[in-house]
Amino acid sequence: MPKQKLDFTFYDFAAVMNYPEPHEMQVFDFTKGYKPDCIRSVEWGIGRYNEQREGMYTASQFGGIRNIHMGIDIWSKAGRPVFSFYGGEIIYKGNNAQSGDYGPTLVACYEIGEHQLYALYGHLSEMTLSNIAVGESIQKGQQIATIGTDDVNGGWAPHLHFQLSLEDPGQADMPGVVAEEDYQQALETYPDPRLVLGPLYDD
Repeated sequence: MPKQKLDFTFYDFAAVMNYPEPHEMQVFDFTKGYKPDCIRSVEWGIGRYNEQREGMYTASQFGGIRNIHMGIDIWSKAGRPVFSFYGGEIIYKGNNAQSGDYGPTLVACYEIGEHQLYALYGHLSEMTLSNIAVGESIQKGQQIATIGTDDVNGGWAPHLHFQLSLEDPGQADMPGVVAEEDYQQALETYPDPRLVLGPLYDD
């Protein structure tokens, strides 16, 4: 369980993409594998937080053991806009260009009540990195990025990987999937993104 109970019930957050109502989006189950053609056939899809995914993370950096997902994936189409869920500051940007990685990535810092919350927006377009600066203040609902194509976002079908952290990652990166040996610590560090995204799916 997390060291501190986070409750943002009384905050009004913006959606990070112009997705439809949750019941109109397909919730994928990657516990049995990743099928890109199935993902590409839907207009909007959700990949779940805290899901142990099989046969999906085959690139070398995952070491064959990192497969528990610590963010939420919003599967969509390349070029669609991405918005900041709250007012904050861009603190890191970079291109994690290795195969299987995030590609262009932003990390923003938000002060919400007494909490300092960091959010990673991954699998973005290269144009995103040219259009926004580290140190730039961002407003709730402001467009900060667009979704990248397969050839720039690590080879994945287009989507946004959105992840929260209670610790400053120190760079434009966070471990999107972790090994079982790191799982309990990861739950404490990387809380459920539905705290700010709302109930995109039911457990």
